[in-house]
Amino acid sequence: METLKHECGVALVRLLKPLEYYQQKYGTWMYGLNKLYLMMEKQHNRGQEGAGMACVSLEAEAGQEYMFRQRAEGTKAITEIFGEVHRSFKHFSADQLNDVEYAKRHIPFAGEMYMGHLRYSTTGKSGLSYVHPFLRRNNWRAKNLCLCGNFNMTNIDEIFDRLRAQGQWPRIYSDSYIMLELLGHRLDREVERNFVQAQKNGLEGVGITEYIEDNVLMSNVLKTSMTGFDGGYVVCGLTGSGEMFSMRDPWGIRPAFYYINDEIAVLASERPVLQTTFDLECDDVKELPAGAALLVKRNGECSIEQVLEPQEKQACSFERIYFSRGSDRDIYKERKKLGEQLTEPILKAIDNDTKHTVFSFIPNTAEVAFYGMLDGFKNYVNEQKIARLSALGHTPSHEELMSILQEDVRSEKVAWKDIKLRTFITEGNSRNDLASHVYDVTYESIEPHVDNLVVIDDSIVRGTTLKESILRILDRLHPHKIVIVSSAPQIRYPDYYGIDMPRLEEFCVFRATIELLKERGLQHVVEEVYHTCQAELEKPKDEMKNGVRDIYSPFTTEEINQKIVEMLRPEGMKTPVELVYQSIEGLQMAIPNHRGNWYFTGKYPTPGGTKLCNEAFVDYFENVYKSE
Repeated sequence: METLKHECGVALVRLLKPLEYYQQKYGTWMYGLNKLYLMMEKQHNRGQEGAGMACVSLEAEAGQEYMFRQRAEGTKAITEIFGEVHRSFKHFSADQLNDVEYAKRHIPFAGEMYMGHLRYSTTGKSGLSYVHPFLRRNNWRAKNLCLCGNFNMTNIDEIFDRLRAQGQWPRIYSDSYIMLELLGHRLDREVERNFVQAQKNGLEGVGITEYIEDNVLMSNVLKTSMTGFDGGYVVCGLTGSGEMFSMRDPWGIRPAFYYINDEIAVLASERPVLQTTFDLECDDVKELPAGAALLVKRNGECSIEQVLEPQEKQACSFERIYFSRGSDRDIYKERKKLGEQLTEPILKAIDNDTKHTVFSFIPNTAEVAFYGMLDGFKNYVNEQKIARLSALGHTPSHEELMSILQEDVRSEKVAWKDIKLRTFITEGNSRNDLASHVYDVTYESIEPHVDNLVVIDDSIVRGTTLKESILRILDRLHPHKIVIVSSAPQIRYPDYYGIDMPRLEEFCVFRATIELLKERGLQHVVEEVYHTCQAELEKPKDEMKNGVRDIYSPFTTEEINQKIVEMLRPEGMKTPVELVYQSIEGLQMAIPNHRGNWYFTGKYPTPGGTKLCNEAFVDYFENVYKSE
């Protein structure tokens, strides 16, 4: 319902054949560049605040650039960066562009290694300097590092202190920059290790350089760099000497998928991206294991290596509910299942009156769950038809058959989402009025004062769009009752692994719970939770428990739902409203292989997440609750 920002998408392309091969087979040496563009466009949903790409040429001559980068901000960043790349080609003649030998030595972005990144900021920091990829340059090719990633670290303060203890003096306090420096530092050590070994082998000058470039082990760099990070991540990199890597966090929080054949090694944040770009079957694409890295050496040798010991897998369930495109085979089935499983609680909300109920959805990400919800009700209605036919006790007449068989599930496209409204208006009331027109309805799509209206959405976070737009616009249809259905459970806790989940006090579930505590004279619970969180923060991080979970203990889900409706109901609205949320059990049944559900349960996969949640409540109590 509210747009959630998600930390980024990544794309890697490594050509395993000489550029001449692609010129002959596909008609252009730009095969890798073109495929990178497609992979990034297919992941546009993962980042609309900026984009960047990088290329490494393995055959550029000394004195020529061999590591190229383009970055841009804004929703049209992908078009902009590739437009810049192609504008750089205008400096060359058609013969030069078609001459592979010339291109790979002189033309920018004519290389064997490509990396792309789409950015959604979850930190509020903006500016081109925060757009990936990042570069760490050096006069030695093997020490050049280009880095991008889909990550959010919970213990960046600890890593920062570790760098300072080593004598480093980081210029920027951000997880991206600090990861670049830490990996760069360990890459330097790996190069120096090979330098010493080359000297022991009696090599000199260029011979030492060639030995280093042939023997750098990125697995060593990753093992000595990534051990201390707490968070969800897929980190990708290229070195100037031709190493490519992508590593996934040990909990498998953030997604990564790869494909390798004799021509290419490619990786992306979503499986359908690779299927569409390279015309692959679903089972051709593999998921990068938790704690493992895809490594491609300078000579094109590919491997999957276990860098860190995998932990209990906590793959992000929100990827399946909302972020990833629904065109993935398994995600499509899972979203349908989420909708189908809500049949029983919805029946309860409408008093089993399917005859006078119209089903719809909030555009656009809830559409697949809507189809699943319809499947659930079609099954229910069919069972009712069978029961009615059986109860007749005789062979039904034509009229009886028609009466029974005509019963069906009624669905309409009730809500429409208009193109995003842009305005110079900044005054609060005016902006709220504008927000109320983001959605529109299909008038006369239901029978006023008779039909229930059931509308499904993928999730409810702040409730702002419900209050300012959805409920107002649906009320204009004058339904007998409105049932708002969430295919996700109640969102109760912040995310610290790459999703722009707001602060505790911005969650409508949390706000409703606090109001219930006040209404029932249970303010002492708030203070008790505050002291519990303070006590937890005194413990070693690995021993901390999430004290915030106790804030919800006094109430049932239904009690909180009722309070949310009270708080979000627009003034003057008379239509009864009920909320139906997915259960945790239903979530796990629909999405059995992605158990990361900390935003619903408060069970964070890493100690850093638990610590930050406790800190969030302490901050809320001291700076918000006490001043209310």
